[in-house]
Amino acid sequence: MLDTLSDLFASVHAWLFEALVQPALFALGFMTYAEPAFEALEMALYGVLEIGLMLLLLRPLESWRPVEHWPNRRAVRVDVLYTFLHRLGIVPLMVFLLLQPLQESVDGSLRLQGFIPPSLEDLLPWFSAHPLASFFVYLAILDLAEYWRHRLQHRFRWWWALHALHHSQRQLSMWADRRNHLLDDVLSDVWIVLVALAIGVPPGHFLGIVVVTRLIESLSHTNVRMRFGRLGDRLLVSPHYHRIHHGIGVGHEGHALGCNFAPLFPLWDLLFGTANFTRGYPATGIRDQLDGVDYGEGFIRQQVLGVKRLARAISS
Repeated sequence: MLDTLSDLFASVHAWLFEALVQPALFALGFMTYAEPAFEALEMALYGVLEIGLMLLLLRPLESWRPVEHWPNRRAVRVDVLYTFLHRLGIVPLMVFLLLQPLQESVDGSLRLQGFIPPSLEDLLPWFSAHPLASFFVYLAILDLAEYWRHRLQHRFRWWWALHALHHSQRQLSMWADRRNHLLDDVLSDVWIVLVALAIGVPPGHFLGIVVVTRLIESLSHTNVRMRFGRLGDRLLVSPHYHRIHHGIGVGHEGHALGCNFAPLFPLWDLLFGTANFTRGYPATGIRDQLDGVDYGEGFIRQQVLGVKRLARAISS
């Protein structure tokens, strides 16, 4: 069944590239970008599937047992825009164009020095015969890296100035996962690409990890009263667990400037003392919003205000 779906996806991908993208590249004189365009189209198709799954599975959950009922969903609309910009590959393409020279430079420099990042398959040949096992190990390692990246976003004032946009959503929903400042996206992608290069994550695994992570993070932001039970909440981030992270006065205050940082596996919060299994579903947002601080409603204003916060944080 999985092989059939994979073959179908590959066929659609190839047909769209040959019928639409390749002729356009040729007409514009951009054939040198054929390979990255082929990869970008693949990510966009995965994004279409992800949005379809969100609408098919997560939207009914939000209607079934919502934490909050919103007579006006205007605040959610901008998050829908963020989601489409990311899932359809527009933001990732921009980031790719910015990061490609850096990635090639770092990778080339390492290889000139005779350093080829080891992979799990090199260190543990057993994994070569068990690709699913190596996939989950790589997933866990990258999730640990993302845990620490997330903590640093809360720790450094200049980084929080950007990340605060993500936390400013008072109507948390399945669309909120991709609500990020564009500069924050660049920094986050630099982080994960460098970690992936350092540990030698195979390209196929990396793509799968991105898709799995994005789907689970969409679930964790869903406006639904859902926990996975005492044991389940310690194995996988649930909507309740992550809502605590977004809670006013809970998710970005205290000795660690927050709690429940793990994107997928609460194990990291448990190991490093940042897990919070408080019951209840707090209101989401940032405390200073209650005092009238404006983080913007529209996409452009949110981006502009983020740059202004960053400038103040750096200069102060």
